[in-house]
Amino acid sequence: MTDNSRLPLAVFDLDGTLADSAHRQRFLERKPRDWDAFFAAAPADPPLAEGVALALRSAEDSEVVYLTGRPERCRADTVAWLAAQGLPEGRLWMRPDHDRRPARQTKLEMLKRLARTRDVRMLVDDDLLVCDAAEQAGFPVVRARWADSSPAMKDAQGPQGRT
Repeated sequence: MTDNSRLPLAVFDLDGTLADSAHRQRFLERKPRDWDAFFAAAPADPPLAEGVALALRSAEDSEVVYLTGRPERCRADTVAWLAAQGLPEGRLWMRPDHDRRPARQTKLEMLKRLARTRDVRMLVDDDLLVCDAAEQAGFPVVRARWADSSPAMKDAQGPQGRT
């Protein structure tokens, strides 16, 4: 048995990185945005082959962990989805249910916390603002550019930072 606590961390985002959320982005085009419906539809996300392959390769020499902007209330569905895709088991950090801060803040905060005790080998994320913030803080970043985002999703990631 391998002692994962000695391995560097490979940190993976979910939506737009491992999970194809395109089918539920329509809920963000409404005014007001229907965040409950957006997250409730997540169990039906198809996997993104490029992201899944990278996570599986990363598990060979890193501990794979997950860092998402999804709210904590989605934990059971998210854990089941990860297992159904055959993704590596790993710790899952989620946004507290009522935390509305931008993902670039919440994710960077968690990355810094992780880096206090572990080497963060890479962050894999599709959110440009999260990637920029992580790079500026000195973290190695792989920009997940293998999924399409709607203008509503880009707006939600940008000014709102909710994903």
